[in-house]
Amino acid sequence: MIKIENLTKYYGDAPAVDDLTFEIANGEILGLLGPNGAGKTTTMRILTCYLRPTSGSITVKDFNIHDDPLGIKRLIGYLPESAPLYPDMLVYDYLRFVADVRNIAGPRIDSRIKELAHMCAINEVMHRPVSELSKGYKQRVGLAHAMMNDPEILVLDEPTSGLDPNQIVEIRDIIRKIGREKTVILSTHILSEAEATCDRIVIINNGRIVADGSTDELKREAGSDYALLISLRNSDFDNVKKTLEGIPEINDIVLDNAENGNIVFRLQCSGRKDVRPEVYEVIKNNDWPLLEFHRESRTLETIFRELTREV
Repeated sequence: MIKIENLTKYYGDAPAVDDLTFEIANGEILGLLGPNGAGKTTTMRILTCYLRPTSGSITVKDFNIHDDPLGIKRLIGYLPESAPLYPDMLVYDYLRFVADVRNIAGPRIDSRIKELAHMCAINEVMHRPVSELSKGYKQRVGLAHAMMNDPEILVLDEPTSGLDPNQIVEIRDIIRKIGREKTVILSTHILSEAEATCDRIVIINNGRIVADGSTDELKREAGSDYALLISLRNSDFDNVKKTLEGIPEINDIVLDNAENGNIVFRLQCSGRKDVRPEVYEVIKNNDWPLLEFHRESRTLETIFRELTREV
């Protein structure tokens, strides 16, 4: 349904998006992941025809962003990170205003608003001012706004940002329900959210794709690499790193935290050999006070951290 080809966007001399190419299938829930500044929001803004790319193109069905941006906009509902709501309006009046803007006429307005109120679970706040709503309810109203014209594609930029755990679960359930009928593209910093919600994940870093596939596929592609998390008390990281670098299976030693003389670091290891006995012998022989030592399970979080870590 959506084809992104060699998409590039520069701000001055800096590339926010750098030659992205991938496709999104009809009915897919795709998670767009990446650290701050990776290019997620820029990609979404180009897809929704809010920004023009420096080069490259996006085709949605038979429409191209250069030739027919209005045709693409008719197919898309877009919820930015901060829902663009009018705080002084009642929720019902606001949604009716959105329906008018979308040229939804006559009795269809009320029926559509009722559908969205039920779908987004906002029935109980329909006659309250937007300004009095919690962040979770504001996001739901913004989602109803994005869904007003019954779009084929829904684009959600950080839809659960700033929400509490209960609100996150509620928004996740709504997205899953919508995803049964529509193509959904969402960006998020909550990796467990992407893992629980999305059919497929694209990770971008510095404007480029560094991984693409389902969570299971990403874990398989990561191969037999694994990480050891170690915490030592009253130890010097540079000395520890220099000592452990001699173990062949250790590819990298990354400092996570250093505070009050205690250090927390990860050993990125390759191969099927378990090097924990060898590492423990080194720790014991050097009399480093050991606080924590375990092998990390392969999760989306560890894969994400490895792929997006600045070298």
